[in-house]
Amino acid sequence: MLTCYYAAMQIIPALDLLGDYAVRLEQGDYDRVLFRQPIEEFMGRIVATRPELIHIVDLEGARDGALRSEVVRRCVALADSIPLQVSGGIRSIESARLALDAGASRVIVATAVWSEPTALADYVKALGEQLVVALDVRNGQLAVRGWLSSTGLSVDEALERCMVNGVTRLHVTAIERDGTMKGPDLALYERVCASGLAVVAAGGVRDDRDVVALERVGCEAAVMGLGYLSRLGLSLDP
Repeated sequence: MLTCYYAAMQIIPALDLLGDYAVRLEQGDYDRVLFRQPIEEFMGRIVATRPELIHIVDLEGARDGALRSEVVRRCVALADSIPLQVSGGIRSIESARLALDAGASRVIVATAVWSEPTALADYVKALGEQLVVALDVRNGQLAVRGWLSSTGLSVDEALERCMVNGVTRLHVTAIERDGTMKGPDLALYERVCASGLAVVAAGGVRDDRDVVALERVGCEAAVMGLGYLSRLGLSLDP
């Protein structure tokens, strides 16, 4: 059995979905698929390691802007009581609640909370600690809509909005590192952790050395995609 914690640091395996497959993309590019496997098979391998939490990203939902609640239910059924944090296509408070009603333990929201000035406060009020706000960072700015568009917001501007509006947890992805196995952007995570908010780090996390480094800069957890695949001994052939 794999260990899903290193010291106090939580390691969260990632399951990215595209259609009926678990996939890994390079730098979020839908045309650069590094790995593909049926959802049931891949989820079964993750569940066998008994992590404390599984990170689900519906890439199709993120790209098309529509929650696929049936996919959430499918993953919940496969998760064998392991809690899920879910993202992709959650563009309204109603769709966030639908994801929670489908069995997700918490939801990650990006595009919708940055859509207008009052949106972030509305989501915090409605969802409380079940809300995780995504900061998906490319070239120092936040990307949205499946990482296909930029908000024009800097990391510091986004952090200020989060602190003012009572956000408790952030999911921060260094897009340039995602799917590259080049290591996490420690400078980015140190900067974000200085806010005092709980930070889940994603993008480029390879192994326990990276996990320790992220713990040292203040992250509470790390999402592992390709790194977790290598722990499972899975092929990266698409």
